[in-house]
Amino acid sequence: MGEKDDIDDAIRQIASKNGVAVGRDDPILVLLTINQLLQEKADAAQQSLLAQHKEELESIAQQWGRDAKEKAERILTAALSSSKEAMALAMNESATAAAGAVRAEIQTMSQKFAGAIENARHVATMNLVAGGLTIASAVIVLWSVLRH
Repeated sequence: MGEKDDIDDAIRQIASKNGVAVGRDDPILVLLTINQLLQEKADAAQQSLLAQHKEELESIAQQWGRDAKEKAERILTAALSSSKEAMALAMNESATAAAGAVRAEIQTMSQKFAGAIENARHVATMNLVAGGLTIASAVIVLWSVLRH
């Protein structure tokens, strides 16, 4: 019914615009039918090309998405590696600095202890000398008491 309606509509438009009456068997209507068939085929071909183009665009978009994801992963991996290396370097530097500080503190304390030990030796030596003098004095006193 759609094609018959189109032909009737074309007959009416030709009559109203041009003032000419055409019949259903007029050659101009054959051209109209041929034109409609060609238009339908062109529409179908165009729809097919559009669908194919859409598929290609979707495929390209998916490939771009995969490429972008891969690049992002590579960038993140490189940043993570760089960060790990920087952290390891900072930890090594901190450990070296801490070891140096501990070493310096130990040396300072060792020097203080060495001085204290040296002072204790002097005191001990003085005590021994004083003890020796005390014994010598006691011996002298005892000897003088016993002699009289």
